[in-house]
Amino acid sequence: MSNRILLLFGLAGLILYVFVGMFQSAPGYMDADYYFAGGIQLVSGNGFTEPYLWNYLDDPEGLPHSSHSYWMPLTSIVAAFGMIITNSTSWPAARIGFLLVAILIPPLTSQLAYSITPRRDLASISGLLALFSGLYLPFLAVSDSFSLYMVFGGIFLLILGKPLSYPRALFLGILAGLMHLTRADGIIWLFIAILAVFLKKEKATSQQNFTITIIFVLIGYFLLMGPWFARNVSVFGTLLAPGGTRLFWLTRYDEIFSYPASQLSMSSWLQSGWDHIFKTWLWALGINLANTLTVQGAVFLFPLILLGVWELRRDMRIVLGLVGWVLLMGMMTILFPYAGARGGFFHAGSAFQPLWWAIAPLGLERVVRWGARRRGWVVSSTHRIFHTMLVGLAVLTTVFVFVSRVWGGGGDAGWDRERILYSKVEQFILSTGGSPDAVVIIANPPGYYLVSGRPAIVVPDGSVDTIFALARRYGAQYLVLEEGSIPIGLIDAYASQDNIQGLPILGEVNEAKIYAIRP
Repeated sequence: MSNRILLLFGLAGLILYVFVGMFQSAPGYMDADYYFAGGIQLVSGNGFTEPYLWNYLDDPEGLPHSSHSYWMPLTSIVAAFGMIITNSTSWPAARIGFLLVAILIPPLTSQLAYSITPRRDLASISGLLALFSGLYLPFLAVSDSFSLYMVFGGIFLLILGKPLSYPRALFLGILAGLMHLTRADGIIWLFIAILAVFLKKEKATSQQNFTITIIFVLIGYFLLMGPWFARNVSVFGTLLAPGGTRLFWLTRYDEIFSYPASQLSMSSWLQSGWDHIFKTWLWALGINLANTLTVQGAVFLFPLILLGVWELRRDMRIVLGLVGWVLLMGMMTILFPYAGARGGFFHAGSAFQPLWWAIAPLGLERVVRWGARRRGWVVSSTHRIFHTMLVGLAVLTTVFVFVSRVWGGGGDAGWDRERILYSKVEQFILSTGGSPDAVVIIANPPGYYLVSGRPAIVVPDGSVDTIFALARRYGAQYLVLEEGSIPIGLIDAYASQDNIQGLPILGEVNEAKIYAIRP
């Protein structure tokens, strides 16, 4: 693709993402809140620590706590980058790095498409599909892993289209390390890199060259991940942060917030029964397949992607992309069904999205060729009509997502509704004489910390007694229960209009009930 076209795609992306960002005055949800808050901690000189807890999986001793014991650190580092260059800890500053990464997605996708099938018209359509990205649009320029994963995945696949020299093998390893440093499931990309070397083994001049190529991949990977492994060993005593290992034993999604987390074990998982386990796997598979159809395939692109995969079934990038995608599907269905179905697959699948956008127009090309043979379609005019329809559907889908997910009518109904609610809750607590340092138990602790600056911990999957146990251990003085975010064990407490002993109701703000904790 010409540099001019790629530059135009980048400029169009910049305009679109800045426009969307005008309606996002806060991260908007807990993942993005967490990474933004982590960036603030880094630029404030507090290192990888956090004055909030969004889970209890690693049995935290108190606050502040070592950060990123579940999620990986690179997204917070990117957030910190924007704050460092602007000397500000504001939300617009934190977005700078993600905006710079996001504008690479349309031109990168277009270039990837051109490297697969050197046709400018099809590559341009791919770039437009990446620009009008449907359900991904609201998340590309906020403090989350989507844009990072798309760009790393796209570059990874571009490299795989070239002869695998030692420097490229090293770069593949670095990309795999970057992806693992972004998300725990990024380890899959190290496997893809090693598998790529095996598939290209016949092109190696000797076994020695093959072995050296693998070594270069591993060197690149450990250049990025080695320091993080060392940090984990120093802080937690293990290579991998301990927060994620207990996810194997969930029998319900809300158990992610169990306290104490020691109750999650293989024995408790097995006691749920194989019938429940298999039903969970089938449920997760159904959700993940629905995600494949509606998010990755945007419904109307899905059959075209399948046709493109078939058309390019002998292309090694397609083979490796499918292998990686199947591995991810298995991980998010069998190993981590609850985390996968509740957002993990949506996040992690974004790494493959540039590939799907790149090959979808080729699938449409196959449809046009079929129509020309069977129906007598005029190829040139049919191309124009179908290409216009395809891009038009992408634009309409993206506009609908923006209106429903970001704008939402504005104010309390828009993207910033949680920030607005938490600001009101904080004002209420202060108006009752609450100390600015008092710990609050709430559904989104990093989000509440960003609004209030006070320490916060997550509402546990437990009962009123669990709340009292948390208050004794972490010094929590307030509990906030929000409609739609109430664990089973606290539903009766929320529904009751009477004070519960040790948990008097102070008031209610937008259907969020605020309690004092007096165990």
